[in-house]
Amino acid sequence: MGRERSCREPLVVGSQLLWAEQCPDQGGRTTLMLQRQLGDAPHDLTPGRWSLRSRVHEFGGGLFCADHTRAVFIDGRSGLPHVVPFDGAAAPQPLLQPAPDDQVRFADGLIDPQRQRWLGVMERDGRDALVSLPLAGGTPLVLRSEQDFCGYAALSPGGDQLAWLEWSLPWMPWERTELWWSWLGEDGELLGPQRLAGGDDDPQSLFQPLWSASGQLLVCSDRTGFWTPQRWWPGSTPSWEPLPLPAGCECGMPQWVYGMRTLAVGAEQLLALACREGSWSLWQRVLQAPADEPWQALPLPFTELSALSASTSRAVCLAAGATRRTTLLEIGLAPGQWQAWERFGRSPLPSTRISVPCSLWVKGGDGQASQAWFYPPAPDHPRPAPLLVRGHSGPTGMARTGLNLAYQYWISRGWAVVDVNYGGSTGFGRAYRERLDGRWGQLDVADCAAAVRQLIEAGEVDASRVAIEGGSAGGFTTLAALIEEPVFQAGVCRYPVCDLASLLQDTHRFESGYFDRLIGPWPQQQELYQQRSPLQQKHRLARPVLFIQGLQDKVVPPEQTETMVQALRQRGLDVELILLEAEGHGFRSAAVGRQVLEATERFFERVLPGR
Repeated sequence: MGRERSCREPLVVGSQLLWAEQCPDQGGRTTLMLQRQLGDAPHDLTPGRWSLRSRVHEFGGGLFCADHTRAVFIDGRSGLPHVVPFDGAAAPQPLLQPAPDDQVRFADGLIDPQRQRWLGVMERDGRDALVSLPLAGGTPLVLRSEQDFCGYAALSPGGDQLAWLEWSLPWMPWERTELWWSWLGEDGELLGPQRLAGGDDDPQSLFQPLWSASGQLLVCSDRTGFWTPQRWWPGSTPSWEPLPLPAGCECGMPQWVYGMRTLAVGAEQLLALACREGSWSLWQRVLQAPADEPWQALPLPFTELSALSASTSRAVCLAAGATRRTTLLEIGLAPGQWQAWERFGRSPLPSTRISVPCSLWVKGGDGQASQAWFYPPAPDHPRPAPLLVRGHSGPTGMARTGLNLAYQYWISRGWAVVDVNYGGSTGFGRAYRERLDGRWGQLDVADCAAAVRQLIEAGEVDASRVAIEGGSAGGFTTLAALIEEPVFQAGVCRYPVCDLASLLQDTHRFESGYFDRLIGPWPQQQELYQQRSPLQQKHRLARPVLFIQGLQDKVVPPEQTETMVQALRQRGLDVELILLEAEGHGFRSAAVGRQVLEATERFFERVLPGR
């Protein structure tokens, strides 16, 4: 597990395909790959010690962009954009010199070939700016820096118009964003930027603006309650024309990182990835068709789709399914036309040994229905089985359905697994996401416990052997569950949120307003923060816990875990702690992944009763 290479942010440029390839066999570095034509051997554009990584907003993404002859990528060591030609005639070259304070970060770019420049996001002095940089090198020129955050810029086919997103604290981008548009001057300056959607009088979340070859501006908006494609013709009165997918489908995602794509324009088609009740599918429609023309489903044997990219000659996305790990998928534009790359996503398990998840609906803690994915134990193991409950991170995230070898590891040892899309999760519409507002640490916990009780009542699960685990926000849910719900006997937390008030003061800029919705405004709701913080409620925690923390974490500082562990040990609680010197928020090393899994199994064997 963890030894296979993986693909990120595939990008089609004409007939060429580029992608970022993570290499656990090379210390976890990420390199930029190029395939000139379908079927050609891939070529490494950044061999050796180069590694792509962006630290904008701490979560990064938007690692590279390209035109037909070159790419610009973000170098992980310097944090600077570098240009590299496809023909190998030159080594990667930085577009600017390093800043003396090392506090300038870049991400989410595009190449403007007409003006020979890179356009992208620069984060500096606690603010984002939309900037340009000459491809020959030079000094960043700020085009716009009006709000706290910006990005997702899209250049029109003629190079004369630019669209982008902006938002400001305390909002997160899946809560409120604004779509801006401008004509470009001869030198690339913005000529009278206009807001086309969003704002206080039109609150909505907007996702991934892009242009069609004919000059339509497309974007996803959740004004209707679900992220839905819509289009607009520049020069007309801003009047958006929705292109509604079937009921319950949405084609946006929470923008934790740059580089997310669920829409793409082909030769004559608009392609969309849409999620309905936690499962993804692929759809297409004719670009110029009337708005009420129905979308056509393109059936695929995959339930987890992302990173869609297309040109007039090629279309790809990332895909995974119950028996297949994430792979790169070549998509044909007729039903049944697809081909998965063998380079990625190979399963070491025969399909007969894989536990396939089934959808489980439970009555949530607020009385509404909540969804989860239940993985039954291997048939040759007795039931009722021990159960591992997983609370996903975010908390604005979702439980995925692609083959997860860690889950299958537990299945092979006689466990069942349930991955809960508690109220607040993505993939079910805005109302489902907003169920967690003001109830983080309550509704997520109650929904996880409801899933456990339903499985116990069904005879699937041994009530004396129920554990819960999660990372980051999922680690917070784990600790809150161990405090509030007696159905959980042990927990494992990776880089968990332990002290809400302290994290509110120390957290990074991107999430600094997030708690206003999840808990309540500070300091007006200070008492509520005390009631929800695991550290302040440590006297109520009586279950054994394993903590795992990366010492380079800039999102949830290691002090959160260290202070919590010390407090629990002073009470004599059964606590284990693993500190990882080189890891940050999320573990990149394959060796560390195996270490964490093996340590978790040893911990459960020690603290949970035998059969």
